Amino acid sequence: MFCPVCGTNNPEDALYCSQCGAYLGDAGQQGETTITLTPVEAEVEQEEEIQVPEEEMAAGAAMLVVKRGPSAGTRFVLTKDMNTAGRHPESDIFLDDITVSRRHAEIARNVAGEFRITDMGSLNGTYVNKLRVEEADLSSGDEIQIGKFRLIFFCK
Repeated sequence: MFCPVCGTNNPEDALYCSQCGAYLGDAGQQGETTITLTPVEAEVEQEEEIQVPEEEMAAGAAMLVVKRGPSAGTRFVLTKDMNTAGRHPESDIFLDDITVSRRHAEIARNVAGEFRITDMGSLNGTYVNKLRVEEADLSSGDEIQIGKFRLIFFCK
């Protein structure tokens, strides 16, 4: 039987919680568990629009800008045809946070100059426009989430 105050698992016949001493009474005798939730005000997210001046990008170039997370505002220019993103220090897009896998995702440019992101089997997944993806084509303005990082993809 679980204590309704602290959540400790106690023997079924216990009257008091072994952890916090709370009276267990007949909690759990019906085989039901009740959890009390405290209402919380919804956090209204202010969307700050990130813009990259056109002159900063060459034709066919692409860039990721960290919108939210550690190192917000950081820019990563995607200069290679294959760019790695992860917590490994040698990643092209180095995202230093425990929520990011060492080899989290790859962003590839094809011969037509289009970009595609591929999740590399990461623990927390890769998201494009708030949808979890294994692979996805990228368009300018797409939001990519890797761990705690939210990045905006820009291409010209």
